[in-house]
Amino acid sequence: MMNLALYKREMKGSIKLLLIFGAIITMYVSIIISMYDPDLMKTLNSFAEAMPELMASVGMKADAATLIGFMVSYLYGFILLIFPMLFCILRGNALIAKYVDKGSMALLIAAPVKRRAVAFTQMTALISGIVLLVLYSTILELICAESGFPGELDIAELFLLNGGLLCLHLFIGGVCFLSSCIFSDTKYSLAFGAGIPIFMYVLQMLANVGGDAEKAKYFTFFTLFNPDGIIAGEREAAVGILILFAGAVICFAAGMMIFDRKDLQI
Repeated sequence: MMNLALYKREMKGSIKLLLIFGAIITMYVSIIISMYDPDLMKTLNSFAEAMPELMASVGMKADAATLIGFMVSYLYGFILLIFPMLFCILRGNALIAKYVDKGSMALLIAAPVKRRAVAFTQMTALISGIVLLVLYSTILELICAESGFPGELDIAELFLLNGGLLCLHLFIGGVCFLSSCIFSDTKYSLAFGAGIPIFMYVLQMLANVGGDAEKAKYFTFFTLFNPDGIIAGEREAAVGILILFAGAVICFAAGMMIFDRKDLQI
């Protein structure tokens, strides 16, 4: 079903973004993991005490007792959520809606390739990019942790954590892909494909602050990704990850069906 030539083309189109976001993640991950030191942690904890609401809004917590806990506090509330999400938004829009908006989709479907094959290929390219970005982050974390603090990282917990992270970003990618398939105009595709994840993240930031704003957690899918619960082996955290994965499957499948049946008007 997949068109190999189109897949290769789209993966080449993803390389620049993957390199940019990979470089940003490299910088933050290497710096933050290197800061896992009792003296520096006291400084970070003082920031958290001085600006509790600001630090909490991006998921940063003080007094992490382990290396994996420290990474959860300072990487999984902002860095490893935002940058892969931006990749999903940019590539999700470019794979379908951008082609239709510019009239280039006519060239793709004019070839002896079924619409479903085009949609499946574009979906596969987006998923491949997401997997590569999360896989790179995992390998980078392992290298930085083992080189700086050998034996202190629980590798099994890291794999579970990043498995959950992958499901979250697959769901975000599914939302972006579905939006791109529904709308033929990039401004609407971006408005929904980018607007929904960003709005959900803002709600999560509000929920993290606590107080009355904590109720916002019931209105955002980011709540389903619970890093602390994952490494603690909580059943609710596992259920949340399964829901995200199922949601990703539904969004991608719905996007393919809609694209296969829609009137492209080209």
